[in-house]
Amino acid sequence: MTLPTTYKQMISTVSADGKLTMALRDVPMITPNSVQVIVRIDATPINPSDHGVMFGWASMDQASSSGSGERTVLTAPVSPQGMAVMKARIGQDLPVGNEGAGTVVAAGDSDYAQSLIGKTVAVMGGGMYAQYRCVPAMMCMPLMDGHTAKEGASSFVNPLTALCFIETMRGEGHSAIVHTAAASNLGQMLNKICQADGVDIVNIVRRDEQVKILEDLGANYIVNSSKDSFMADLTDAVYQTGATLAFDATGGGTLADSILTAMERAAARTPSDYSIYGSTKHKQVYLYGGLDVSPTVLNRGYGFAWGVGAWLLPNYLGKSAPEVGVRLRARVAKELKTTFASHYTDEISLPEALDADIVAKYNAKKTGAKFLITPNG
Repeated sequence: MTLPTTYKQMISTVSADGKLTMALRDVPMITPNSVQVIVRIDATPINPSDHGVMFGWASMDQASSSGSGERTVLTAPVSPQGMAVMKARIGQDLPVGNEGAGTVVAAGDSDYAQSLIGKTVAVMGGGMYAQYRCVPAMMCMPLMDGHTAKEGASSFVNPLTALCFIETMRGEGHSAIVHTAAASNLGQMLNKICQADGVDIVNIVRRDEQVKILEDLGANYIVNSSKDSFMADLTDAVYQTGATLAFDATGGGTLADSILTAMERAAARTPSDYSIYGSTKHKQVYLYGGLDVSPTVLNRGYGFAWGVGAWLLPNYLGKSAPEVGVRLRARVAKELKTTFASHYTDEISLPEALDADIVAKYNAKKTGAKFLITPNG
């Protein structure tokens, strides 16, 4: 196959005058070294984790676009506070897109790289909002026969995050978990994993239709945070499951505080020696998302055996033994059409991903709404 001399790649830049710019650049085609491959990217999802590099702290409610087709440019102002936070990236051209899938169209001369030519593979490593991507062959996850690039586009971020939640639970000695934004693609995957692995999970959602989604999946413990009975329902579910670990996708507000409070109240239902320091079982909430950008509020009414921390997939995998990642990726490949199936509400092109009206839709991060970019048409 003859490759083009250049290809389109989406770039995000913050300028010193307080402006975010996103546009498509022509970048030179790379000649792969011995252990690299060139992947034609056929499908790449827009995940909430991509928004940080795409938009940073720009005021996206004031975003606008100009030009058309491949010359579309998205711009948005950045407040002085946002500029202070993003000082380190001013003037840098950042490629965006964490993961994707496509066909290996060229390869270096190593045996493994050559063995991938013509195969459909899933890839993680940044810069995926592009027509082509040069990556180490060992970063590719070959898809099984009959699996398409669209089916494999979301093979890393959500599936590995869900699996690593369970790894974290077991590694830290917990037996059940609480999860927020539970009706999302990730949340649905997590429920399937928990059912298959015999793990109790308490699902927190915000709307009745999200309750129905999880009920249809067979979830046993679902609580609606918009109901007046939320705290009572959450405490009951935590007591019944014994959950002492939570993963919170919202990040801000009082939800983490509510979860810790429910865990302490549930612990108090089991008679034990009184202590002015509260229950002795450690209660942990990990913030792994930022759907709510307001400050995280903790009222600290749950004794002294608790913690709130950040959790990030690359950091977790970076500290894990290599065989953990191999084992988890093998499970994803095997269960790609079942446990780890992703569902997309919209498919868009690279230029459409820069249209301000479309950006407003996928930046809303609505549960159940997931956009897929098809860089090559």
